[in-house]
Formats: sequence, C-alpha cells, structure tokens
Amino acid sequence: MRLAELSKHSGVSTATIKYYLREGLLQPGRQVNATTAEYDEEHLRRLRLVRAMIQVGRVPVATVREVLGHVDDDSLGRTVRLGAALWALPHVPEPDTDDEHLQAAQHEASELLRALGWRNAELLTSISPAFRSLVVAVAAMRRLDFDWDAELLMSYARLMHQAAALDLDFVETRETEAERVETAVLGTILVEPMLQALHRLAQEEESARRYGFE
Repeated sequence: MRLAELSKHSGVSTATIKYYLREGLLQPGRQVNATTAEYDEEHLRRLRLVRAMIQVGRVPVATVREVLGHVDDDSLGRTVRLGAALWALPHVPEPDTDDEHLQAAQHEASELLRALGWRNAELLTSISPAFRSLVVAVAAMRRLDFDWDAELLMSYARLMHQAAALDLDFVETRETEAERVETAVLGTILVEPMLQALHRLAQEEESARRYGFE
C-alpha cells in the first residue's frame, strides 16, 4: 500500500506517519521511485502499536523508540527481550532509601516474593522497576497506618500470577516472535487499564451486594 492507503487503514495522518518514520518508530517502506514507497501489513501492525503506546499509554517518543529497539532485537532470548522492553516503559522514580516506611515496605515485598517462591523476581529486586513500584505503593499505605504486609499481599499476588499466565497464553497465540513481544508490550499498556477498570467494577458490585444502596 502507498502512504495514503497506510494512513487510511490506520487512521493516522500522513504527516504523523512521516514524523514516526523520521523518528525511527516505523521502518521505511520499499522504495518504488525517488518520491514513492510502498508499505505492507507489518508496517500497519507496527503503526498501530506505536499509536497505542503514544496515545493510550502516554509513552514519550524517545521511550517508544527504546522499547521498539528491544522488540526488534532478535539476538536476545524471549524473556530478556520482553523484560527489556517492559522495563523501558515509564515507572516510578527511585525513592528515598532512608525512609523508614520504604524500608519496611521493601522488607515485606521481599518476604512476599520468598513466600510465593518467585525466584526470578527475587534475583532482580535491586533493579526491577515493578518491584520498586510495589515497594513505593506499600510504603505509601504504611504511612497512612495501613500495615500491608506479605501475608495480606499474598492473595493479591496469586491473583496477579493467574492474570500473568493468561497474558502469556494470549501472547503465545501470535505467529512470530516480534508479534509476541509486541503483544506483550501492548498488553502492558492496554490490559492493565482494563484490569484496573474490572477491579473497580468488582468493588462496586461487591459493595452493593454487601451493603446495598443505603
């Protein structure tokens, strides 16, 4: 397809597509002549991924480029490739390590991983953005005198492990390795808001069942 057709099928303006091409977010098309290039379904799929990351995920262009670099690096194994892509996405900043609430939260989060037997997660706690996000959230709860500990977090963690298994079951339905990693990245951006929405709907439903509408 030509650029105008790619724009029509994707819903992205030609000016924006040209910008993505200049920024390296989209591979160049096959050059037909000095002024014309052709694009295929792979360009369309990648364009939709880029659009979702920027518009829905609010991911900066520079970060999108970094994530896609990991997605396209077929020299890496699947776990490393996926992990590198996900870790490049925005996360909470490094917290103040002298904070007593943070130290307590870090202890509880580490105890949680040990109790769950999540060995790989344990090995990566010092560099994992996800672990850091968990610690920061638990610390915030503890500052408000909600003592969320490993035991309380356990049931939530097990539910999330089931969700992660479902995520990867879906990822494995994709045909190519690049599509699988793309799907996993897109899932992080789009599935997490869906899970959050389902959680809130479930809270509303459970509240009404327990307490009615009085």
